[in-house]
Amino acid sequence: MSAGNSELRLNRRVMLQGLAGLAAAPLLSANARADVMPKKSQLGLVLYCARFRRDALRRRNPKFDLYSPDNFLEYCRTVGAGGMQCALGVLDAAASRRLRDYAERHALYIEAIVKLPTDDADVVRFDREMKSASDVGAVAARTTIIPGRRYEYFNSIDMFNEFDVRGRRMLERGTSVAEKYRIPIAVENHKDHLDDQRIELFEHISSEFVGACVDTGNSFALLENPIETVKKFAPWAHSVHLKDQALQLYDDGFLLGDIPLGQGGLDLIRMVQILKKTRPGVRFTLELITRDPLRVPCLTDKYWTTFPERRATDLAAALRYVRDHSAPNLQYVSRMSLDEQLVREDTNVRQSLDYARDELGL
Repeated sequence: MSAGNSELRLNRRVMLQGLAGLAAAPLLSANARADVMPKKSQLGLVLYCARFRRDALRRRNPKFDLYSPDNFLEYCRTVGAGGMQCALGVLDAAASRRLRDYAERHALYIEAIVKLPTDDADVVRFDREMKSASDVGAVAARTTIIPGRRYEYFNSIDMFNEFDVRGRRMLERGTSVAEKYRIPIAVENHKDHLDDQRIELFEHISSEFVGACVDTGNSFALLENPIETVKKFAPWAHSVHLKDQALQLYDDGFLLGDIPLGQGGLDLIRMVQILKKTRPGVRFTLELITRDPLRVPCLTDKYWTTFPERRATDLAAALRYVRDHSAPNLQYVSRMSLDEQLVREDTNVRQSLDYARDELGL
């Protein structure tokens, strides 16, 4: 299948309507009327869901940043999301109170995005960020512990193991701070550890305030079964990155593309059921990055450099899953104009919120 045939094409009328609305209406309404607000979903949004919208707003006003906590929480409310996962940084008392009051008034949840302390001196910075998260009523603090995608970033198993040790130490330093403020650290499966490796790390830390940000799509890039990933991480879940994935084979492996919920190859209904049953209070946050599909080159030598424990059966099972769930609707965003990218991003978010509310009970 050619790239052109596999590209998700917008209905022409929808595209024209979206572009017309973009020119006529503000990109972020500070005074949204209750009678025109969309139906609310429990599903929140991660910052990365609105990259093109942020850029468009900056083109209009360079001083305005959609990613500031106040602005992003308001954006989430205006599109019908149930909360946000956002980098809070260090907030003063007035800013913390304002953000918390807004969230409580509109029944929105807040999750922080944090960077764990890299050394003992950095614990002070991390403590201040976690205090801000506590002050605004954040229910979790999402983080990562190993940089990059494992099969791209690392050139040897020794290099990976070195960063593995660094990540473990960062999490150890951060644990006492999380326990102090009673805010769980939620470590995302970020195409780094295999599922069992991550579980071993959680067991090593052994704290009720350290667990998983369960990403429903990432571990498949490491040839893990998506349902089994959710089952393994569910008991440790403090947060969820809910995403669907459009899958397609290519010469060196397979393509993995973010797609609106319900339009890809993941069994989201079953995943949500597992997580709700195991962790009834966990929050679900959409992480849909509107971008070209990622390449997972699992048929190349480089891919296997840091996976001495992977088996041929793992590869066969993953490729069979891609074949059985292959989708024609991959999004090639780099071929779109800036306006088209923004319309596509908005459409992705809107369709995902609708699906979460109407089909997933979120």
